[in-house]
Amino acid sequence: MLEHSAKAALQIRGNLYADCEKCFALCCIALYFSTIEGFPVNKEAGQPCPNLQPDFRCKVHQGLSELGLRGCLTFDCFGAGQSVSQTTFSGKDWRLFPEIAEQIFEAFHVQRQIHELLWYLTDALALTTHGLLHDDLQELLLNTAILAQLEYMSLMKIDVAAVRAKVNSLLLQASANERAKNYPDANITKEKNRKFGQRLDFMGRDLRTKQLRGANLRGACLIAANLSGVDLSGTDLIGADFRDTDIRGTNLAKSIFLTQAQINAAKGDETTKLPVNLLRPAHWQNTNNENFR
Repeated sequence: MLEHSAKAALQIRGNLYADCEKCFALCCIALYFSTIEGFPVNKEAGQPCPNLQPDFRCKVHQGLSELGLRGCLTFDCFGAGQSVSQTTFSGKDWRLFPEIAEQIFEAFHVQRQIHELLWYLTDALALTTHGLLHDDLQELLLNTAILAQLEYMSLMKIDVAAVRAKVNSLLLQASANERAKNYPDANITKEKNRKFGQRLDFMGRDLRTKQLRGANLRGACLIAANLSGVDLSGTDLIGADFRDTDIRGTNLAKSIFLTQAQINAAKGDETTKLPVNLLRPAHWQNTNNENFR
């Protein structure tokens, strides 16, 4: 049973990495762009980026860092782009089939949310190897994976908020169990005094002397915070804002619910320890570049 569960989770996780070669550049057209957020231009959703070429490639992709295009560098679709392009619409692209372009873009927005939830569920399942919570996580993971395979009309009927609520309930349990079991020295009792949805604000703070192993930093604002050299093992980082966060030399190898987009947004280097399922961004070598700040 455990072996089957692990194989299923691995197969699902393998589909949650962006494969731009199998996508019709949906992130370059379906999304709203703002120059303030580090995109090339201000544009409405459904309008193609001026850098998008006829072959669906970006003509400035190799120079995104030098151009300071942070929005492009940090974005991650969790594999939703190729899923919509190749599965939901069976290889039909928005240029050759303009009559369904709006449907493709709508599906991309829904699918990205579903894929993000699948990412967190696979993480949670890896933390919880047995018991009732494991069974609940496995069932929800498989059911959510089925949603990602639906055709357009059924996909658009999904109550994403309801699915997210179910997922979040189990993620909270998995996180609390993992931190209480493996990081008993963390002051988890303080969480009882933290109001639901309350966001911790550490913008620009120097956190290098803080004991953050096993801490709950869900949704925390860590913009431009200094976490250099800090051990974040067992730290719940779901939804934390990592824009310009200094994680050079930081130990994130066993952090909980970390995503590629968060890593892409931070300032790290070759000494940053990452989870095995995340990639070291190529643009980190340029984090001292003025255009990247």
